[in-house]
Amino acid sequence: MSKPVICIGASFVDELFHATDEMLLATTNDAIVTKTAGGVSRNIAHQLALLGVPVQLISVFGNDSDGGWLKQVCTHAGVKLDASITKEGLSGKYTGIINVDGSLFSAFLTNAANYLITPEHLAKHKDLLKTASYLLADANININTAEWLLSFSNETGIPFIIEPVSVPPAKKFNEANLIGLYLITPNEDELPVLCSEKAFFTQQQVEELLLRGVQNIWLHNGKHGSALYNKEKSITLHAPDIEVLDCTGAGDGSLSGYLLGKHLGKNDFDCLKLAHTLSAEILQVNGAIATHLTQEKLLKLVTKYYPE
Repeated sequence: MSKPVICIGASFVDELFHATDEMLLATTNDAIVTKTAGGVSRNIAHQLALLGVPVQLISVFGNDSDGGWLKQVCTHAGVKLDASITKEGLSGKYTGIINVDGSLFSAFLTNAANYLITPEHLAKHKDLLKTASYLLADANININTAEWLLSFSNETGIPFIIEPVSVPPAKKFNEANLIGLYLITPNEDELPVLCSEKAFFTQQQVEELLLRGVQNIWLHNGKHGSALYNKEKSITLHAPDIEVLDCTGAGDGSLSGYLLGKHLGKNDFDCLKLAHTLSAEILQVNGAIATHLTQEKLLKLVTKYYPE
């Protein structure tokens, strides 16, 4: 049996308010509301499971009805929760306000309890972690937990990936130990806050992260595509031209596509094609998961967006 990708981090209820017209400040706006399962690590685990990749999720759920629902969604998709935590109280919630063009207007995060994912908790589950093909954590976890995972990665040789999530959690990693980190995946807003003020231009920021010991930096530039940098080379790929319905989860989906490519033994460029294809599909549906795709369907769609 294939080794699982182990995802560590957030699970939330995503409540998204989709504006039906241009947003107006300090007054009432009409919207359509949707409720889906969310959280960066949870989204990635869910998508990978739907694509046939074995996956474990280490996350925190409340013991309320939302927590029960989130766990049910995960297990139904094929995500294993052997080392996850159930806490007293409410589950985490992400409330997003989506502009009429599908972009994010603003968002709120409440009842997040990712601080409960401690090095001590992970140490109890070392045997499970040792079975991983990749370790992935979102930046919602504590710095000391991320550094414990990086040390574990360096000891075992299991590649460790950090997804910065957004600017506030990414800032925590500005001075963190990153020596040996396999991959970090910032967008154009997150990259600068990961670096010192001396690194002003993108190339300087990339070079600073490489000097700090990061093996690969995958920079997401939205509709302009993405670029993968390491000490040997850089690879760029344009994004498909599509009509965006909902931006939620597009970054999570691209990382899921990249990891599927790695699971299938593909090279970096083909992994980026898979990543962009999956992200494009997610941008055209409500919510953060492309539930309409199987691995076979996704692989066939690559040539739709990137004809030979």
